Amino acid sequence: MESRSPEETRRLAVALSPLLRPGDVLSLGGDLGAGKTTFVQGLAIGLGITERVTSPSFVLLKEYLGGRYPLIHMDVYRLERMQEVVDLGYDEFLDPSHIVVVEWGDMVEPLLPKEHLSIQMSYGTADSRREIVLQPRGFQWEMRMQTVRVLIEELFSVDRDDLFFPPGDSPPGSPPGTGPRHPLDPPPQEML
Repeated sequence: MESRSPEETRRLAVALSPLLRPGDVLSLGGDLGAGKTTFVQGLAIGLGITERVTSPSFVLLKEYLGGRYPLIHMDVYRLERMQEVVDLGYDEFLDPSHIVVVEWGDMVEPLLPKEHLSIQMSYGTADSRREIVLQPRGFQWEMRMQTVRVLIEELFSVDRDDLFFPPGDSPPGSPPGTGPRHPLDPPPQEML
């Protein structure tokens, strides 16, 4: 989808939050400054967390309590090697009673659980616009994607004929026909 502003990025995360449950892991990747922390702020709002969410770039990890579910917000950008993430006890942070969001999760993809939601964020066609691609990893997230699409469509339905890329199309900037299937399309028949 395309977000037109930081507020829309937060609203997207708020729309996603009702589907989250303890043990879920979300991986945020993409361009520096594309809105990863803004997205986590929206998740926190959707979960009922009232504490101010800030980037954990320098502390690596923040835990937020007081919402529907506790939220762990990690940022692995400053770590140079995957082994540093392992040495920090990363696997201990994958708490099944929490929702875990890993900024720059694409840098540690092999450490992520098989079941997770990958969210890629990049700069769009204008300064305030962002391209946001949700990619389900694993059967459970594949099954939730139709509900995700409905929630997002309901939230952004006013004046947004351009919210999603046409099914099967590549995001702007990719050669036609080279991108993956649209991340919010239902899974292919062979996956059902």
